[in-house]
Amino acid sequence: MLARIVAGIRQEVAARKQTRPLAELQRDTTPRPPAFAKALRAADWALIAECKLASPAKGTLTARHTVPELARIYTAGGAAALSVHTSAPFRGRLEDIAAVRAVSPLPILRKDFIIDEYQLHEARWAGADAVLLIAAILTDAELARFLAVAGELGLDTLVEVHSREELDRVQRTPAPIIGINNRDLTTFTTDIAATFALLPHTDGRRLLVSESGITGGHDARRLKQAGVRGALVGEGLVTAPDILARTRELALAGEPTDAPQPRHTKEEPNNA
Repeated sequence: MLARIVAGIRQEVAARKQTRPLAELQRDTTPRPPAFAKALRAADWALIAECKLASPAKGTLTARHTVPELARIYTAGGAAALSVHTSAPFRGRLEDIAAVRAVSPLPILRKDFIIDEYQLHEARWAGADAVLLIAAILTDAELARFLAVAGELGLDTLVEVHSREELDRVQRTPAPIIGINNRDLTTFTTDIAATFALLPHTDGRRLLVSESGITGGHDARRLKQAGVRGALVGEGLVTAPDILARTRELALAGEPTDAPQPRHTKEEPNNA
C-alpha cells in the first residue's frame, strides 16, 4: 500500500510542478518564524492533533466535520499543534493548510509523503510551520538534503521511523524531533508497544513523539511517564464520540487538572 501511495504522489508532484513552477512558489512565499518545535518544547507533554478525514486502509473516518471544524475543536481542547494531511488518499488538499490557518493560531505540520524538494517549498508557500519526513521512503542522502532544505526555508521537521534500523539512520542526522510510528507498514495495524520497544535505543538528544494507535488518556499517560514528549493523534480523535472531550483528555495526558477549562462543553457545530 505504501509503495502504491508513493508512486501516486510522484505523479501528482510532477503534475503540480507543471501547473505551479518552483520559481512561482518561491516568489509568492511569505516568511514565517519557526513555531512548531517551539510549541513542543514549551511543556513536558504536547498533543499534535491531526485533521484527518479518511485513510486508505479504513476509508472515511468522519463525515461530521470539515478540516477547519476539526481544527477549531482541537484548538479549544488544548492541542499544542495541528497536523494537516494534504495527500489525496487521505482526502487531504494543500489548500487545507490555509483553511486551518484562518481558524487557529496553532503551528501547523504538513503531513504528507515528501519525496521531492518541491514539496518543501509547497509547504512553506502554503503556510505550514513544519513537515513530516518519513525515513521509510527516503534514502540517507534524500533525508539529509531535505533536512537541510527545510532548515533553509525555516521549516521545522518531524522525522518518522518505524523500526530500529530507521531509528539508527535518523539518529545519524541532526533531526531534532523524531516520531515513532506505531503502525506496522506491512499489515497497517497499530500497537503503541512499538514506541516502548524503540525507546531504549534512542540517544536522549531528540524530542520524541509517538504516532498512531493512541486511543485515550491512559495511552498518553504511559507515554509521558516513559519520557515521550508528545503524541500525534488523528484517528483516535476524529472517531471519538466527543472529539472535544477526547482532545482535552489527550492534551492533558490523562491527568486531572484544576485549571479552568475552555468555555465549550460540546463540540463546535458543523457550521461554526
